[in-house]
Amino acid sequence: MRYRALFPATMVLLAGAVLDPAAGHADNRRLNESVVANVYTVQHQAGCTNDVSINPQLQAAAQRHTNDVLNNRDLDGDIGSDGSTPQSRAEATGFSGAVAETVAIHPAVAITGVDLINQWYYNPASFAIMSNCSNNQIGVWSENSLDRTVVVAVYGQSPQPPANAPSAGARPPLSAAEPVNAPLSPSPDYDGTDEVEYFFNWLPWILRGVYPPPANPPR
Repeated sequence: MRYRALFPATMVLLAGAVLDPAAGHADNRRLNESVVANVYTVQHQAGCTNDVSINPQLQAAAQRHTNDVLNNRDLDGDIGSDGSTPQSRAEATGFSGAVAETVAIHPAVAITGVDLINQWYYNPASFAIMSNCSNNQIGVWSENSLDRTVVVAVYGQSPQPPANAPSAGARPPLSAAEPVNAPLSPSPDYDGTDEVEYFFNWLPWILRGVYPPPANPPR
């Protein structure tokens, strides 16, 4: 059995993307940040030299559509119940650049990293959005109910580069003068529970004789 070569074993989604409804938004935040971290990895594997940044405006647009999809079962894509599009929702928050979106819907209270990867990484249209170097801004939101989990990522392109932009590959300094972009942790909120979750994700595959498991190729 062969799989497309994914990013290294540091894949955060596989280790830390199981939502615990009792934990509420704390775990959702970890999932949201892990999505950003993995988009960063996908882009750099595609040869991008810029670092994708969390944008609060795009995050607000993602939150709006996440809640809409969660509460309207007939929605299954980018179009909102009011007819809005990813672009119009982003513009409503004040973002003026080009926008794209990926949506994951899972019929359960939680979504695992493997579920999310299968929906986005192996979907050509979603993968093209994730790996597009021009998408240098991102906002991610997720919500879950007893029988439905929704994750929305909104990707944006800066209308113009920031003043005094650093050279390619350099990480721009964080400052109070640039409140739009939030810092990205490559391993958000990582703790010992991630190792336990990784083990239980890994176990079914190794019992089937599949090694490495999907999304975790050998180094």
